[in-house]
Amino acid sequence: EVQLVESGGGSVQPGGSLRLSCAASGFTVRNTYMSWVRQAPGKGLEWVSGISSLYGTTKYAASVKGRFIISRDNAKNTLYLQMNSLKIEDTAVYYCVIGPSGSNWSDRGQGVQVTVSS
Repeated sequence: EVQLVESGGGSVQPGGSLRLSCAASGFTVRNTYMSWVRQAPGKGLEWVSGISSLYGTTKYAASVKGRFIISRDNAKNTLYLQMNSLKIEDTAVYYCVIGPSGSNWSDRGQGVQVTVSS
């Protein structure tokens, strides 16, 4: 059974940092394209970043490029999202999901709230 459990969310001021984690089970993160997506209040899911299987090629949405870093720990079967220079518009529930941008993301965790406010 596929399980994804996110953690690490919270409230920060603009310019702050947070690191999200996603512990995966039931499959191997290293062999799977993984993404982080987010959903702001009243909006749909927005793809944020992805990391490919095998070589771990990373991609980012224009809105987060240069500020966020996606990575994984193969030994821990865990996906991460380091978020720096956070902006108010980054406020959302963040989910780790299986698949690249454009996928249906049917497998996802419970999500973690990130709130950026002054």
